[in-house]
Amino acid sequence: MSRQALGKGLRSLIPQGDPINRSLVSQIELDKITANPFQPRKQFDQEKLEQLAESIKNHGVLEPIIVRRAGDEYQIIVGERRWRACQLAGLKTIPAVVKELSDREMTEVALIENLQREDLNAIEEAEGYQILIEEFSLTQEEVAQSVGKKRSSIANALRLLTLEPQIKRMVAEGRLSRGHAKVLLGVESGKLRHSLAQRVVEEDLSVRQLEKLVQNKPKQGVLKKQNADPQVQVVQDELQRLLGTRVRLTYKRGKGKIEIEYYSDEELERIIELMRG
Repeated sequence: MSRQALGKGLRSLIPQGDPINRSLVSQIELDKITANPFQPRKQFDQEKLEQLAESIKNHGVLEPIIVRRAGDEYQIIVGERRWRACQLAGLKTIPAVVKELSDREMTEVALIENLQREDLNAIEEAEGYQILIEEFSLTQEEVAQSVGKKRSSIANALRLLTLEPQIKRMVAEGRLSRGHAKVLLGVESGKLRHSLAQRVVEEDLSVRQLEKLVQNKPKQGVLKKQNADPQVQVVQDELQRLLGTRVRLTYKRGKGKIEIEYYSDEELERIIELMRG
């Protein structure tokens, strides 16, 4: 599948002469279909699923899902929400179009489709990019080309994965916005980041209010700026991505130090295992 086709998302998978070309659609049994193993979306609103299920009961499935063969079964490429809703509605089959895609193409299409429909939270989006980088050895530039975004947008999204697990969970659950998370990335102290995140949630603070709080905190707790040397910053960002936690890299004339943060015994063990390879 070409890079141009991937950029078109679902439109690249179903011919556009007829939005639903009936010759391509099959009725496939729900119990022969499994979820996309590379699905970037982890959270599905139960209330909205029930609403969709009720709509499907009344009007049927208006748009087929996209699947690929997996032995005697099928894996969903696009349409997991409709598949789940059909299960709730008590249906036995669902209209589907079968396509042959590689793991990488499947991951790219699922990620693009979710991004186009704005179905992903900031953490799910970043984890989707990370899958493309780690599982398929893509560079940030190649990921950016795949999903039609700037490389800087990919880099900024990946930085969110260096936040503490508790803060990432707050973002994923919608208690913190992407804007809040970006502000917290500028706070050096893990303890202070967590304290500020809790305050945002408890007091329903806006991004602007959080920025003012950060500005008023002691300077040692807040990052003044990124590394002046862009090459050092690139290496630091790469270490953070590989280790999944905040890393500080100092460099001067071939010497310096690397500081790696961790926030629990379990996380320390995880980092050690990563370093052992």
